[in-house]
Amino acid sequence: MEEQLSELTTYANALWVLVSAALVFFMHAGFALVESGFCRKKNAVMVLMKNFGVVAISSIIFYLVGYGVMFGEGNAFVGLASFFPNNGGADADLPPYVFLFFQLVFAATACTIVSGAVAERARLLTFFFFTAIATVIIYPVVGHWVWGGGWLSEMGFIDFAGSTVVHGVGGGMALAGALVVGPRIGKYKRDGSVNPMPAHNFPLAALGVLILWLGWFGFNGGSELAIDAEVGRIVLVTNLAAAAGFCAALTWIRIRSGLLDLSMALNGALAGLVGITAGCYNITGGWSIVVGIVAGMLCVEGVLLIDKMKVDDPVGAITVHGVCGIFGTLAVGLVGYGSAGTGEEPIGLLVGGGASQLVNQAIGAGAGVAFAFGVGSVVWLALKFLVPGGVRVSEAHELEGLDIAECGVEAYNEELKGYHTGAGTGMSAAPAE
Repeated sequence: MEEQLSELTTYANALWVLVSAALVFFMHAGFALVESGFCRKKNAVMVLMKNFGVVAISSIIFYLVGYGVMFGEGNAFVGLASFFPNNGGADADLPPYVFLFFQLVFAATACTIVSGAVAERARLLTFFFFTAIATVIIYPVVGHWVWGGGWLSEMGFIDFAGSTVVHGVGGGMALAGALVVGPRIGKYKRDGSVNPMPAHNFPLAALGVLILWLGWFGFNGGSELAIDAEVGRIVLVTNLAAAAGFCAALTWIRIRSGLLDLSMALNGALAGLVGITAGCYNITGGWSIVVGIVAGMLCVEGVLLIDKMKVDDPVGAITVHGVCGIFGTLAVGLVGYGSAGTGEEPIGLLVGGGASQLVNQAIGAGAGVAFAFGVGSVVWLALKFLVPGGVRVSEAHELEGLDIAECGVEAYNEELKGYHTGAGTGMSAAPAE
């Protein structure tokens, strides 16, 4: 009877992890909609192309190499085994391949973050090259430090679902990419002022954020790797932080600008989600609201500051994922509790736990983001100078729009002066009579 019960528990856990993995995979639809909606319509097709490509490339590369770097036996800094894993994942409590697939769908997320920061001017080929390299030597290396038994996990660093491993790393790589690729033509005027390039489709962006919000329940809840009593609380605090982030960002941008800026409010919800990701297992419901509020305000201030620094980030990815990823990691050392966020065993400085955990969190976040930015910068610079054509499209193609210049098709063909198009071909047919 005990053996049957154990087997039933194993398969129930596996089912939950697979459902969570499907939710995480579906988040890429959200990323695609957010990025395409926030960018100008002349580049929407290229944005979608990049988002699909990230999923495809990272899936193959992570399976072949990245998983071994992240979870294979090795040393405190890198895994050196389990390449091309034909025996499934490393978690003995889950059936073969379930753990592997769950980690695989995480892998593409960090590079998807980079896509938004270099949108509308980066070359597709070099971005795909960067995605492949990052899936081998950036994301899985930091993942090994934290989740693969590396030096940060041995130190006591806590990042339950990836505020640093996924989002901080993605933000660091995004900052490197934005700096190397440079701003969009016309984004910054000669006098130093910012030329707004507003989102072309807010309905798409809003739908994308809602999809991401939904997917985050699998992102954080699935990281428990079991369906147990803690999952409900993890999902609850995730939702509360997102809600607080939205409200805080909307309120703060209204105070700062006098306007109800939807783009800031949408990013505020994402900031709250990123902020709670590291501590969703260790932070209580009440404190999760505080985390969301602070993350939402940081989102507004960070986006404005990045623009003042003339770093062009069309979707706010550097702030939402990088800045708020660092904050979310530190939040565990500020308001976290023990092995579960139940209000007992305080480890956070502000709840009576001392400063040691906060120090661990600061070291981990700093190391992860610095590694991603440093190695990411080297990779972007190498691609810029070694790959024919560099990392940026031509000025003519950028001004025309990458959909027509690079892909030969527009996202909204029904607007073409009475012409209709062949299904999926991008070729204009004769005018309808």
